[in-house]
Amino acid sequence: MMSGEKALQLLKEGNLRFVEHRFLHRDFEAQRQATASGQYPFAVILSCIDSRLPTEIIFDQGIGDIFNVRIAGNVINEDVLGSVEFARKLAGAKLLLVLGHTSCGAVKGACDHVEMGKLTGLLEKIAPAVKAVKTSPSVVRDSSNEAFVDDVARVNVSLSMENILRESPILKELITSGEVKMAGAMYDIESGVVS
Repeated sequence: MMSGEKALQLLKEGNLRFVEHRFLHRDFEAQRQATASGQYPFAVILSCIDSRLPTEIIFDQGIGDIFNVRIAGNVINEDVLGSVEFARKLAGAKLLLVLGHTSCGAVKGACDHVEMGKLTGLLEKIAPAVKAVKTSPSVVRDSSNEAFVDDVARVNVSLSMENILRESPILKELITSGEVKMAGAMYDIESGVVS
């Protein structure tokens, strides 16, 4: 039986293969056929919708290996929590990885206090991370400062993890009991490295 630690190790190994351009050979037709009657992914990854963050590719995984929950800024809402609860409780994923990334457009929007339709409410979920990043008064605190944006993205991952524990009793119980491992990570869009 796979543990959360082993699941995390598989993702780390897959990211190393991705960075080193040593992808495993996969027979996608065979994987499609094998998963047609059921799915048993070992991990669920909550990440941003950014097109530069294709989780199966950056972790060198195949069909049926991971659940993906993607939302701008990897924020938490009721639908995201419901999806993650499904992935774990009903399908058995052993790892919940909250994955942020550098140069995140949603984080930039939150840093710039963008207001635009439904996006306004989503960016408000990132605002606590913007406020939490401490800087000196001389530091520019908007999207023109890439280091600030990336700091906010890192804090946003941590706050999303806290929100999961606070807002989902089901996931909190699974994580607290050790049935599921939760981890946070950042993807560097330039190097391809997940840390």
